Amino acid sequence: MAEDAVSPESRATVYTTLSAGPAFRHELEVKRSRFITVLHRTGDEDSARAVLAWLRKEFHDARHHCSAFVLSPDREVQRSNDDGEPAGTAGTPMLEALLKRETAPGVTDLSDLTAVVVRYFGGILLGAGGLVRAYSESVSGALDHAPLVQRRRLRICAVNVPHTAAGRLENDLRAAGYVMAATSYEAQTTVLRLALPDDPAGLAEAAERLAALSAGHAVLLPGETEWTDVPIS
Repeated sequence: MAEDAVSPESRATVYTTLSAGPAFRHELEVKRSRFITVLHRTGDEDSARAVLAWLRKEFHDARHHCSAFVLSPDREVQRSNDDGEPAGTAGTPMLEALLKRETAPGVTDLSDLTAVVVRYFGGILLGAGGLVRAYSESVSGALDHAPLVQRRRLRICAVNVPHTAAGRLENDLRAAGYVMAATSYEAQTTVLRLALPDDPAGLAEAAERLAALSAGHAVLLPGETEWTDVPIS
């Protein structure tokens, strides 16, 4: 399933999502009803709907397969479905649990994530309020334990330097805390590449630091962007 179908032109340059890999599962029991939450990282609507279709087959004997997903760095795509539960008691609280989740104090930026809650009815009616709480707590409880990462848009910048100066400058840049991308070698120069946060202030600061480290000889050449997973500290 596609995971990285995000636009490099988004307003957001960083957001939080589920770590790449298998789906994450969490189960909650409320008055003998089983609520099995499955979280899956998804980058587009087709992938999100494919997750739902796969879980409908796996849990084919369950009464409800309720879903919600949030997509894109700017969280522009938001969908939910009650799948037979009373209107507004399942999909909407699930979506709100995703949208209102704080990934850092005051930060709500969770995206590219699909949540499906599979319900096995336990024989006791929960009422509208009980359903809202159960579906919301199912997703929130799963997020409490799910492995999350930051997704950062980095701009790959090139620095052309003479071969004799490349090693020292690269060491200086690493010591200054910069993330180095792939290095390439041309006839007359070595091309060092830095992966920098894609914001004007950060690029300007890096250009100034590079000028200081190279006595004004090296120039930062901004290139393409790429999205990269960064562990949450």
